[in-house]
Amino acid sequence: MTTAVIKIVDLVKKFQMDGICVDALKNINLEIKNGEFVSITGPSGSGKSTLMHILGCLDQPTTGQVFLGGEEISKLSANQLAKIRNEKIGFIFQAFNLLARTSAIDNVELPLIYAGIPAGKRWQMAKERLIQVGLEDRLNHKPNQLSGGQQQRVAIARALVNNPQIIMADEPTGNLDSKSGLEIIKMLHDLHVQKHTIILVTHDLNLAKEAHRQIILRDGEIISDNKK
Repeated sequence: MTTAVIKIVDLVKKFQMDGICVDALKNINLEIKNGEFVSITGPSGSGKSTLMHILGCLDQPTTGQVFLGGEEISKLSANQLAKIRNEKIGFIFQAFNLLARTSAIDNVELPLIYAGIPAGKRWQMAKERLIQVGLEDRLNHKPNQLSGGQQQRVAIARALVNNPQIIMADEPTGNLDSKSGLEIIKMLHDLHVQKHTIILVTHDLNLAKEAHRQIILRDGEIISDNKK
């Protein structure tokens, strides 16, 4: 039986905006099993980004419980959450989030520096991931010397370098042309085949359909949860 890698129970997230309490997420209950490819979608303001931040250990709920690999993480400190992120979660963002003056291989090494991996081993691990995403001839290129698709490949290599259990992809094709976008989608499918859990957050319904399970949010609530 496949176990839940992420489980959230009665989750509520509230924000204060201009003195008004806003319910961003309302009593969310959700399980994501190890190895699933899940998309989370919905209109602007639906709560999908808030949910991604909580699933990715970037934020905490107002009330409710969050379990990652069976461990409750709802009440952990910021430093404890950072350690979990670095060990178990790889992030791919729409804006790539690469350091502009740093080479591709140095960008990919960053999570390994935080993990305390020795320099020589870091370089080898980063090189292997760049080879995996087809950039073996771009190791020393800086972001401004790479196309958008190549920059996103560097970001994917960085997300993979610690061999995380979970890949969080936030609008990963949003800044790419159609051809590059299709290449990134194929890479996500390949990662899913390799047993990574993929959580894809997007407003694009066509992109969301690439996942094997589609969760739709509206006004902070799950209104649909369908598997292919």
